[in-house]
Amino acid sequence: MGQTIDGKAVAAVVRAEVRERVVRLAARGVVPGLAAVLVGDDPASLVYVGNKEKACEQVGIRSLRHRLPASTSETELVALVRRLGHDADVHGILVQLPLPAPLRAQVVIEALAPEKDVDGLHPVNQGRLLAGLPGLRPCTPLGVLRLLDTTGVALAGARAVVVGRSVLVGKPVAFLLLERHATVTLCHSRTADLAGEVGRADVVIAATGQPALVRGEWIRPGAVVIDVGINRGADGRLCGDVEFEPACARAASITPVPGGVGPMTVAMLLANTVTAAEQAAAARAA
Repeated sequence: MGQTIDGKAVAAVVRAEVRERVVRLAARGVVPGLAAVLVGDDPASLVYVGNKEKACEQVGIRSLRHRLPASTSETELVALVRRLGHDADVHGILVQLPLPAPLRAQVVIEALAPEKDVDGLHPVNQGRLLAGLPGLRPCTPLGVLRLLDTTGVALAGARAVVVGRSVLVGKPVAFLLLERHATVTLCHSRTADLAGEVGRADVVIAATGQPALVRGEWIRPGAVVIDVGINRGADGRLCGDVEFEPACARAASITPVPGGVGPMTVAMLLANTVTAAEQAAAARAA
């Protein structure tokens, strides 16, 4: 039976680290600020933003909410994002997705100041990740790497399979694994022999949004499994992209859903905000 990776416990460690970094910045007269932009009244988005604001408060980050009606035009939203980009008290900008139609997420993302793009979605930050250059990385992939580190798995030379190719998780986590010298195969729902690819992996990252797409019997005994998916099963319960119970019987370590990757995403958002504040303070001091 595999060891369950406690994402809540690891996230608590990250938050404690963030609090210490915030204290050090405060001693220099800098209070990290995160601006959250919420358009419309989507219930899930309201909960997500509320949770992020609460997390900011707990670590000493100033949370600045900008709540806009669903009728907000793309021009108005882009103008706000650009104003925040010039606000010295704002170190991170989070635009809560999805945006209501007809607003285009990519247009808004491209209006972000790359140095304040704490979700790591701006093309400049994505390009820097591809090129192996420093930059803000997407939060969930950062959380995945942090969870892998807690297992003690040696990534250098390991065979890693990423199931899912989104710009939010699949592609960036593949590049982060490459930076750690893993041998990475990027798969998806149309991969011809997905079972075979997964079965050869030392590390499996599942991020497709399809319940139990990765069957437990595919997991190589002793592999480490990180399940990024969060879905609602037929019974109404939350479940991941990996068939948990049979996978747990074969894996050395595995994340549960919920309680695995989820808490890490918010924790790494806080860490990215402080990183952006540190870099801004260093640039001013130079």
